[in-house]
Amino acid sequence: MTTYTAKAGQVENKWVVVDAQGKVLGRLASQIAMRLRGKHKPEYTPHVDTGDYIVVVNAAKLRVTGRKAERKVYYRHTGFPGGLKETNFAKLHGAHPERVLQKAVKGMLPKGPLGYAMLRKLKIYSGATHPHSAQQPKNLEI
Repeated sequence: MTTYTAKAGQVENKWVVVDAQGKVLGRLASQIAMRLRGKHKPEYTPHVDTGDYIVVVNAAKLRVTGRKAERKVYYRHTGFPGGLKETNFAKLHGAHPERVLQKAVKGMLPKGPLGYAMLRKLKIYSGATHPHSAQQPKNLEI
């Protein structure tokens, strides 16, 4: 018996909607990363993008546990000397709620062209509506 290997043209990508209202950031991000990679499918192949498209709504209503809202720090660099900028979870979540979840999921995906392609299949919206109704996405309860 030979090992099954998925081919890029044979993979069926589904569309799924996840409601992030009241969900904990890390637990939701790990489930989303698993589905983006395709690890929930029996035909999972590590070097092929077998995951689904995921649409996340209500990203502004995510939560974190403990005192992470004040203590969790996000860093970025401007590219100039001494240009390290930092912001905490509460400020970033208030200004750009979708970036918090995107950064969490991005850290859980593989680095390189395959991981970047997986991240492009993640669509995050801070409100309750999304423009992907033409793809007829199914609701997913995480």
